[in-house]
Amino acid sequence: MLLAETGHCLFEHTAGAVRSSGAFARVVVATDSPEVASAAGRAGIEAVMTRADHRTGTDRVCEAWQKLAADGERAEVVVNVQGDEPEIDPRDLARVVEAFADPEVAITTLAAPLSSDQEWRSPGVVKVVCDAHGVALYFSRAPIPGRGHGAPATSARELPVRRHIGVYAFTPQALLRCAALPPGRLEQAESLEQLRWLEAGERIHVAAAARAPAGIDTREDYDDFVARWRTAQPRNPVGPVEKAHVEKTARSG
Repeated sequence: MLLAETGHCLFEHTAGAVRSSGAFARVVVATDSPEVASAAGRAGIEAVMTRADHRTGTDRVCEAWQKLAADGERAEVVVNVQGDEPEIDPRDLARVVEAFADPEVAITTLAAPLSSDQEWRSPGVVKVVCDAHGVALYFSRAPIPGRGHGAPATSARELPVRRHIGVYAFTPQALLRCAALPPGRLEQAESLEQLRWLEAGERIHVAAAARAPAGIDTREDYDDFVARWRTAQPRNPVGPVEKAHVEKTARSG
C-alpha cells in the first residue's frame, strides 16, 4: 500500500478512482497500519484504524463502519473497494451503487467479461455464474460451467460465465449480517469469502462491469501499473485525489 513510485502511495490512486465516481458521500481508508493511516493523512484522505486480526476485508470494513456509525454517520450503502485496485473503473463503482435502486438488493458485486480461455482455466481468476435475474449462483476458481460430455467446443467468451471483480457493496444491515457469519465450508474450500454468504442463504446481485481492472498482487504487477501510469500522464499531472476533486468540481460547474 505504501509503494509510491508514481509520487503517490498505491492506495491514493484507488481512493482517487473511488472519489471520481461521484457515487460516494464519504471515502475512508480502513487500515490496521499506522504507516498507512499517516500517509493517508498527509494526502488529505480520511483513515479509520481497525484491529489487526480480521480474517477478511469485509470484517475490517464492518469494524470501520461501526466506528463511523457510532459517531453519527448514516448511509444507505457501504462499499468495500480493496486498496490494491488503483485502476478500478469509476463508472463501474457507480453501477454498483445504482443497483441499490432496487429495494430487494442487499449485496452487490461486479463482474466483467472473460477475455480468454486461459483466464477461464486459471485458478487465479475467480469466475461467477448467475441466474436469469443477475443473482450469483456460484463463485469458483475452477473453470465453471464445466463442459458436459458431448457438448460442442466453445470459447470461454461464449459461456454463461464472467470474471469476478472483488468489490462488495452492502446495505449496513447486510454488512453486519455477513460479518457475523462463521466461516463456511465452501469458503474454506475455495478461499472465497463471498461463498460464506451464499452458503448462508444471502443473495448477491452481480452488476456488469465494462472491464476487469489489473489488481496489484505482486511486485511485477506494481511495476506494470507504474509503467502504464507514466505512459498515461500529461506533462504536469495532478495527484489522484486532487484530480478527483478537480473533476468533481468541474462537473458541478
